[in-house]
Amino acid sequence: MISIGQYNDLSILRMTTVGLFLGDEEGEDVLLPSKYCPEEYSLGDVLTVFVYRDHDGKKIATNLEPYLLLHQFGFLKVTAVSSFGAFVDWGMVKNLLVPFKEQRQKLEVGRWYIIYMDLDKETDRLIGSNKIEKYLNNENLTVEEGDQVELLVMHKSDLGYSVIVNHLHKGLIFENEIFGEIKVGDKLTGYVKKIRSENKLDISLHPQGYKKSIEPHAQIILTKLNEEDGFLPYHDKTSPELIYSAFHLSKKAFKKAVGNLFKNKLIRLDEEGIHLIQVAQEEPEKSSE
Repeated sequence: MISIGQYNDLSILRMTTVGLFLGDEEGEDVLLPSKYCPEEYSLGDVLTVFVYRDHDGKKIATNLEPYLLLHQFGFLKVTAVSSFGAFVDWGMVKNLLVPFKEQRQKLEVGRWYIIYMDLDKETDRLIGSNKIEKYLNNENLTVEEGDQVELLVMHKSDLGYSVIVNHLHKGLIFENEIFGEIKVGDKLTGYVKKIRSENKLDISLHPQGYKKSIEPHAQIILTKLNEEDGFLPYHDKTSPELIYSAFHLSKKAFKKAVGNLFKNKLIRLDEEGIHLIQVAQEEPEKSSE
């Protein structure tokens, strides 16, 4: 069955004046309008297309890339409000409807909101919802401590930033774990730092543990050194803000990484900053004549 709100791999069945008809193994087909067709193709070729419903309720395929898929969250802008609800831009020609019953608060034109994309059971059409909490579930976690996860920043609180984890769960980045500016709607990569009682997720923006944390951070600094001809003007007195801006590391993580590089004799330090030690290559032995 051709899935709505998802990418589908479909075969070219036939060519028409209005576009290509694509089909799946179960015999269902869908139109890919001419404006979305590739320049070169042959019958039987498999195309990856996104499928949704058009104004008439028919399934339609496109090569446009939506900002979110079915059962995912996105940070979307309201483009219009009507008697049916609000419409948000999700990357398609036809905007996504957020019905009034799915609005946590009245959505306003020009503002951005976290939106979840669902399938209306009555019409089988894609709709948006601003009632975020009802789509997040921490009862049955699909993550473990140490896992790398996808994050969408949801809102700021006194403790830090609430985030959506892998489009499924709710997590928290504590204020003292943040070294730099983040804002609502940011998409980030994070790590499950701890699973607390009631399956509450503590999230970090950096890997946990020595091997996962120190060595990759040291590599970041080495890469920067090579990009900057072997010198970086950062030291103990450099502000945490400047360090985060340059490396996306906390000052504590930065100092540990620098210590690791120094211990391994890869750098030297002075009042000006960090110098890469260029390891001299041994000269080849001269052949006797």
